[in-house]
Amino acid sequence: MDKKPSYSAPLYKHSDLTEKIIGAFYAVYSALGYGFLEKVYVKALMIELANRGMVVRDEFPIQVYYAGQLIEEYFADLIVNDLVILEIKATKALTTEHEAQLLNYLKATPYEVGLVLNFGPKPETKRRSFDNARKEWYIAQNKS
Repeated sequence: MDKKPSYSAPLYKHSDLTEKIIGAFYAVYSALGYGFLEKVYVKALMIELANRGMVVRDEFPIQVYYAGQLIEEYFADLIVNDLVILEIKATKALTTEHEAQLLNYLKATPYEVGLVLNFGPKPETKRRSFDNARKEWYIAQNKS
């Protein structure tokens, strides 16, 4: 009898949390379906995540610097438990541009894990990560 290997440790950073977030996403999707503007889904997801015991902040500022100067400020839709960035979409399908947007948010912040959640005709999720050890600004800022 072949046994499948079991893993005691999470395969990905914050995977337990991202699984809970995705569960909340599907709960909201089941209740609201497709067709609302993104802001409706953001507010509903905030409620669902909070009801599940998570700490949620919305419109988190992300500042982008070049040559030491602030060149732009963006706002991530949600930050969960001060660990995971959520970018919410309500579009026909996710594109590589949506994933690139999230990846750039991760590069510009100390957050290492993010999810793009699409409340489109078919619910979609994409997980992206960018380790702080690869962020030059982060390494320089945290040198002893």
